[in-house]
Amino acid sequence: MAKQGGMGQGLYVGGYDLSGDIQQFNEAGGGNNLLPFTDITQYAMARELGQRDGRLSMSTYFDVALGASHPRLSLLPTTDVHLFWGMNQSVGGDGFALISKTPNYDGTRADDGSFIFKVDAVANAYGAEFVTMLSAGSAAVTGAGSLASWDSTASLAFGAQAYLQVTAFTGTDATIVVEDSANNSAFSTVTGLSFTQVTTAHVTERKATTNTATVRRYLRATVSTSAGFSALSFVVGVNKNLTAGFVV
Repeated sequence: MAKQGGMGQGLYVGGYDLSGDIQQFNEAGGGNNLLPFTDITQYAMARELGQRDGRLSMSTYFDVALGASHPRLSLLPTTDVHLFWGMNQSVGGDGFALISKTPNYDGTRADDGSFIFKVDAVANAYGAEFVTMLSAGSAAVTGAGSLASWDSTASLAFGAQAYLQVTAFTGTDATIVVEDSANNSAFSTVTGLSFTQVTTAHVTERKATTNTATVRRYLRATVSTSAGFSALSFVVGVNKNLTAGFVV
């Protein structure tokens, strides 16, 4: 079994790379709520899976630079906030994606002079998803092309969900899609996993196939353009469903 530590990770929030401002993650989780389904014939509690949920809690440093943690997290927007935690920032590495509300930004000044903020993100509309990274952290490209592929070991017919954050962009347009292949040679776009055309930085998006779509063994992210760009940095991850009937 390959074990790893918690070093060299990244956190992307709303299309901004806040990795250098995160002191630690305090809690991450998700899964389904449990509903009681016990009847009088049973000898113990019976439960069924209810709605999925998710959460991510972190401690951040006080960084007031443009685009850093304080100006981004102190906004406390009423709209959804997209978080992407890259736990292993390589293609095929593990990630954690959450579409959330961030209702708090609580600062604590310690006696030693440190100033740390606590942020809790709570899932909204979709449960938290552990994903596989199709980019090595925030991938920086200067033109159309494909990133390295990930071998998921088998084709499955249970659909997939994909997450994108664009952290930097200079140019006219770029389109990012998730492609699959049976042989790691002939690739085509996965229906439902084409992201909206990028024309500016700091955009985020979640895409999903049907939960009966066939997703083939190899997956990769590919960038195309119609009018050109000179710089694009983005994070992308995919959750290839392992079981039938997956509902987020």
